Amino acid sequence: MNNMKSDTKKPAKIRRSIRGKLSKHQKIHTTAIYAHNIYCSLTGSLHSLPDFYIIGSAKCGTTSLYQYLIRHPSVNPGIGKEIHYFEELYYRGENWYRACFPFKFQKLFSKLTHNEIMISGDSTPRYIDHPLVPHRINKLTPDAKFIVMLRNPIDRAFSHYNMNIKHKYETLSFEDAIKNEPDRIKGELDEMKKTGKVSFKYYLYAYLDRGIYVERLKQWMKIFPKENFLIIQSEDLFKNPSIYYNKTLEFLNLSKYELHQYGTHMMGRYGEKQIESKTREKLESFFKPHNDELNLFLNRDFHW
Repeated sequence: MNNMKSDTKKPAKIRRSIRGKLSKHQKIHTTAIYAHNIYCSLTGSLHSLPDFYIIGSAKCGTTSLYQYLIRHPSVNPGIGKEIHYFEELYYRGENWYRACFPFKFQKLFSKLTHNEIMISGDSTPRYIDHPLVPHRINKLTPDAKFIVMLRNPIDRAFSHYNMNIKHKYETLSFEDAIKNEPDRIKGELDEMKKTGKVSFKYYLYAYLDRGIYVERLKQWMKIFPKENFLIIQSEDLFKNPSIYYNKTLEFLNLSKYELHQYGTHMMGRYGEKQIESKTREKLESFFKPHNDELNLFLNRDFHW
């Protein structure tokens, strides 16, 4: 079964490889895009929409959970983990998005072969932060389920920072980066809400703001009922992956399933870098009221 599931990832890899090669030849690339748009317009209605979304948060283990889920026999992935339709690529339209997912007849086939409806999902951790995404998803899939992974916001911020250093997006020290964050991201969220466009500046440099989880969840839960959300603490998933994997399957109404191994996918490896103790103490004070509000809102204790 694992071999069969790994084969489902090949079309996405082939597609990305072809796209990269075509982009070097402008005329051919333009023709290919035109042909694909025609394909989407003709077949869009034949494709299913996602049943669930992993909406965040970034640097919280969403890749690992997604990789666990697509190894279940009744989960058929889309063209890739992060599709970015509802924020960055919304202009491409519904038919383009539908074409990213399996055909509807595959759900029927799954029911006949596994006695369980096949489902698919979109795992894009930037969704949780974009102010217009909840409304956009509600228009298309109002009954969808949502999975949110939350990590200690201090560790999330530091992992985010080190990823930026690795990719040469950041030149400041961690202390200077968080000190300058308010000026760097000033007005960016308001601009996204006003124009609908993506602020890459916000996604890059909102180290602390993206860790104020309660603000995001309140926005989402104004639109979707709380019972449509599964909130997983990242530390719990990696401590007991089998337990929380199967809790996720239960939430998605899928049969229990055990993987041969779990492991960690896309884990950041940043050497022996550690947050300075004084910096961590300051951040603990900064996040405490937000974490307390989160605990009260969700009626649980994240022990951060």
